Amino acid sequence: MSTEPETTEDTEPGTPGAESTPAGVAGTGSGEAGPGEADTEQVPDGAEGGDAGAGQASEAEAAEAGNGQASEAESTEAGAGQAPEAESAEAGAGQVSEAEGAEAAAGQVSEAEAELRAQQAERERIEQRKAEKKTPVEAGTKLSGKAADLLAAVRAVESGEKPVATVFEEPRPAPRRSAPEPERRPQPVAPTPLAASAAPAPEAVQAVRQVLGEGGAPEVLAPQVAATLGEGAQEQLRADPWQLLRIPGVRPEQADGFARALLGAECGPDDERRGRAVTGWLLEQAALAGHTALEMPALLAALAQRGVPEPDSAVQDAIAEGEALVFQDALEEEAGAPARTDEEDTEGDEERPVRVLVGLERYALAEESLADGLARLVNSVPKQDGSAEDWERAAAAVQGSTAELIRAVAGQGLVLHTGGEASLAEPAALLNAAGSLGLRAWAAAHGPIGRNRFAALLRRSGPAADVPERADETPADSPVATVAGLLAGLEGPGRDADGALALDLLVVLDAPQLDVETAALLTESLPDGARLVLAGDPAVLWSVGPGRVFADLLAARICPQVASRRPDPGPLGELVSGIGIGELNQVEAPGKEVVIVPVRDAGEAVHRTVQLVVDSVPRAIGVPAEETQVITPGHGGAVGTRALNAALKDRLNPGPGRFGGFDPGDRIVYSPVPGRALPGRVVTADAEGLHLSCEGQAVVVPKERVEQSVRHGWALTAHQAVGSRWPAVVVVLPGDAAQALSRPWVYTAFGRADRHLSVVHGVEQALPRAVAEVPAKPRTTRLPVLLAPQISGT
Repeated sequence: MSTEPETTEDTEPGTPGAESTPAGVAGTGSGEAGPGEADTEQVPDGAEGGDAGAGQASEAEAAEAGNGQASEAESTEAGAGQAPEAESAEAGAGQVSEAEGAEAAAGQVSEAEAELRAQQAERERIEQRKAEKKTPVEAGTKLSGKAADLLAAVRAVESGEKPVATVFEEPRPAPRRSAPEPERRPQPVAPTPLAASAAPAPEAVQAVRQVLGEGGAPEVLAPQVAATLGEGAQEQLRADPWQLLRIPGVRPEQADGFARALLGAECGPDDERRGRAVTGWLLEQAALAGHTALEMPALLAALAQRGVPEPDSAVQDAIAEGEALVFQDALEEEAGAPARTDEEDTEGDEERPVRVLVGLERYALAEESLADGLARLVNSVPKQDGSAEDWERAAAAVQGSTAELIRAVAGQGLVLHTGGEASLAEPAALLNAAGSLGLRAWAAAHGPIGRNRFAALLRRSGPAADVPERADETPADSPVATVAGLLAGLEGPGRDADGALALDLLVVLDAPQLDVETAALLTESLPDGARLVLAGDPAVLWSVGPGRVFADLLAARICPQVASRRPDPGPLGELVSGIGIGELNQVEAPGKEVVIVPVRDAGEAVHRTVQLVVDSVPRAIGVPAEETQVITPGHGGAVGTRALNAALKDRLNPGPGRFGGFDPGDRIVYSPVPGRALPGRVVTADAEGLHLSCEGQAVVVPKERVEQSVRHGWALTAHQAVGSRWPAVVVVLPGDAAQALSRPWVYTAFGRADRHLSVVHGVEQALPRAVAEVPAKPRTTRLPVLLAPQISGT
């Protein structure tokens, strides 16, 4: 284990240069812990759309909503103890982090500009807002108090400080039972500029603005409210002021204040409208935390905590209005219990224990559709492309788990493949073998970096490995796409006449990142007879969106599972493999593959991080700053992504931020929807918006969406980074990030490095404790129950 690469700067008194690695790091690192908001375990941040964008609910909210079913959301990437990245979890009480709310209320301060504010100034504004919130707010006056808090909470979600999920981004979709009508694209489509959807009509926005003003809410929320509620938004808001809870970041206490201002004496805690709205809000918070449904007792307890006098009536009312669905799932028999006879089954049906679950329609439909699609794959015979002898010949040409994978895919419609980074060689060999047999074989990765890396691997291992690479060759020349691009028709083979993807074999990489909605769309889009391989590392962070599809399928054992026997090489592979089984081992790193940088406080952590990226890693390791990625647990706090990005921009690309806080050449991450994080750079800006280059794709972000969906990208959260790798990674663990750490978070963050990993370490014993004792938090899902009766032999 190496110490920090030598630096040209003189060691200052009290700096880690003269310190030894703290014992608590088991020789692999000592740390300083991060932002008070954690990118918590499984939730993306709002800017990701995600990561994070996905994105998600705060850990506190998840615990309330789930009553013991806390989300794994780290945020969140918004994506989650693990404190979420959302410092705004208690925004309703006026404790909105980073004081972005007051600035955003004026609609003039971008997130990027807020990044450049001094931490001290932000703390002063927080205190000022706490004092102002005690005074009443009149329509038309400068925003303060509750209105400022409400706006701050919404802006916190939009900016990624508080995670968000797709439930806030689009109206509830109609039930998905068949593949969407395709736009036929027989060939891969070249990247084209993207733009956001049209904004609501100005008249509708103005009408909503008037209602918001009457209720003392920030009028700048009008466009978002109009877009969320749709036609007649102002009438809906007047008739039911608690509809404001559908806006991400708004909390029940804030909606209550808005309702009191509009309804006066008619408003009360026992109002049926309030009970329905709070029920829906709690279910959405649970979805943000990764659950597809909540157990009834947990939901009732959470409603009581939110001041709903009759929780049971509120839930029944929401179910009757179609705003929630109820399910009764039979509980599994206890292990070792004698098997029931047919007569006992018949007689005991009414007495058989069940768990009652309540969930939102969109996730219930998605989970049911996913179960149907997976059952279709498992129970059907795959299309016979190539004879059994041809498949066996392809398997005999390789060895080990690669041969097992090819043989499994030859006869099965659904196969699971697990392993680390080195194991990707096996899906690559499968794709090459399938192509040689005449199959239309494609792979889909979570993000563009993963897509490009796998395309390069596929080329190196395929029949064209000895052919010189063309200067104009792009990833579009390989049968590799991103999952989002494949489903949208922007990448991939296109659709056939029936609306199904025009392929015979699909290998989905980064499968743990599939939420139930995305997985359902994929399975619905596969033609009859197609083969699906879900491949990924089960130890990484789960999806930003609700569900744990890959983990559920691994546990259900309904199809062949092939575990790769290819270990990740070198000291980094040894370190990350140990973390995966709960051990933080000391590793020998003769080439400075792993370096520990102890720090004592937040200021030192920022200083050392910048020093590593700008000077030490390029000079001692040979990796330039543009190929080094910083990863930290959250967005806010003194060592969150905002603070680190501000410091790194000042050294690497200083400028006035004349394009909404950005300058040409700035490294950014773009989140078109929660849960997706596209790394890129700023090209320019004009009347159309901010022009970005995201891994070869031109993207145009309208100026009104820049603050919500674009942030600087020198430093990311772990959920934003999942699915990508860089030559060098600097993981920052400031002292206040201890509660955000978990084994999946550490595994994911440390595993993003190809050649070199530096750990800026200030969490002392919290790091080995998290690796050994804090696994992924459970999520409540229905997929295993839905699959069991549909799969033959289960």
